[in-house]
Amino acid sequence: MTQQTWDEVGGLLPHDEFRAASEAIVANIEQVIEGKTATVRLALAVLLAEGHLLIEDVPGVGKTKLAKALARSIDCTVRRIQFTPDLLPSDVTGVSVYNQETHDFEFRPGAVFANLVVGDEINRASPKTQSALLECMEERQVTVDGVTYQLQTPFMVIATQNPIEMEGTYPLPEAQRDRFTARIAMGYPDAGAELAMLDGHGATDPLHDLRPVSDANIVRQLIATVRQVHVADAVKQYAIDLVTATREAPDLRLGASPRATLQLLRTARAVAALEGRDYVLPDDLQALAVPVLAHRIIPTADAQLARRTTDAIVSELVHRLALPHDRQRSPYDTRPATGNGRAPYEPRRP
Repeated sequence: MTQQTWDEVGGLLPHDEFRAASEAIVANIEQVIEGKTATVRLALAVLLAEGHLLIEDVPGVGKTKLAKALARSIDCTVRRIQFTPDLLPSDVTGVSVYNQETHDFEFRPGAVFANLVVGDEINRASPKTQSALLECMEERQVTVDGVTYQLQTPFMVIATQNPIEMEGTYPLPEAQRDRFTARIAMGYPDAGAELAMLDGHGATDPLHDLRPVSDANIVRQLIATVRQVHVADAVKQYAIDLVTATREAPDLRLGASPRATLQLLRTARAVAALEGRDYVLPDDLQALAVPVLAHRIIPTADAQLARRTTDAIVSELVHRLALPHDRQRSPYDTRPATGNGRAPYEPRRP
């Protein structure tokens, strides 16, 4: 099976083409998801950051629709897995089957052999089945019976889950949560968006008529362009300070991992590119701190008794942590330089 490895991406896109391609994907998804522009853009940013997305919320708010709309907006291979308690790891990764004609075992790929894998209600499967995703999410490969198969690029897992307090759910293990780049919640739509939903979704499902506006090759070029976004040393240090603060917080017994630092920076690059910049600001890290870090940390027993959520703890850490006073000038920044040779920067407080 000859496939493109996950690290082989396309060439760079000019600014205008990048903006046109990304905005087309966002606009296409918004034909299905009403009034959630920020959520849609973050989902696209995770794709361009070569990460994975966890959508957690109560049933019926559009978690699966967002995942399907993103998948259908890109003309590439898509597989959906409905996670249930009786799902087996081989249903996810694939299995070797004996062929009586050739008298040999042949590998039949599982659902993860696709560009976009939609895992619906992932926390309804057992931890044994959930662990089948660990290797493919981190290393972009699957090992079955001692043979390693490379996955295609782009590769993204979009998983939905209900809150763990609901019946028939298993909490995701720490190692599984840490492999998801970001966790988002859909939330209830406002009155205007819900009214528009009744008009647009009342008779037919717009997801059925959704057509691709991009393909895997363009997504690879978008990813290659995001990789070139400049990150100054001061911004890198600020990312490290954010993650270190979670490890030293008295309300947390488990802080964010080094993988979290890396994915925070990758997602910030994607967000900056989607906003038309070729450099990352500390504001990008502030905006992404909760979705990227909050699901990776574990509060202490006292914090849980006080009903302090991980989102609130990370928000407080971001508010207390001082922003860098200056930022090294990006070599791609075309704005006029100030007297000290650095680009002008006015920090925005959270």
